[in-house]
Amino acid sequence: MYDPTIFENLKVAFENQVYDLDNIEREIDITNRVDRMDFAVLAREFAIQFSLADQPDVTAEIVLQASIKELAEEILELPGKNPGCSLSVRFHKHVDDIAIQCKQIEQALHAIWETEFQLTQTLSFVYAQEASSYLDMIDVKFTVKMNEDHMGDIADFLDHVLESLAVLNRI
Repeated sequence: MYDPTIFENLKVAFENQVYDLDNIEREIDITNRVDRMDFAVLAREFAIQFSLADQPDVTAEIVLQASIKELAEEILELPGKNPGCSLSVRFHKHVDDIAIQCKQIEQALHAIWETEFQLTQTLSFVYAQEASSYLDMIDVKFTVKMNEDHMGDIADFLDHVLESLAVLNRI
């Protein structure tokens, strides 16, 4: 019988809870979904993007990834290894005042998230258009690998994502 990987189990758990927030709770609107197998490097990626209902200006994208190394450690049951998946959240928001808003975003996210993460903000604009605002891609990468032991944390994680979206909409 087929035994699903950690990646598959976490993907389904995230999907179920995010779709419940869209279809049942009506707190969010899902705008995109990706379920990718990269055959070049034999890696898996699942991403689901959404915004708060009636607030489409700021989006969140939850990204779950498993490399060939992580998948092999799990499937081969290598001793002494701790297989799992990488988790990150990417927020997309337009900013007008880089110096002020980017600092506010950094402070707000550090106040919301209680765990260790790496924060990167990447700004972009369309060439030949007046750069009155910039698109800020805010990447929050978590340092701890996820596995089935973290299933019970998904609801709290999603609460933090929703809180982050609400705060980012106000900045």
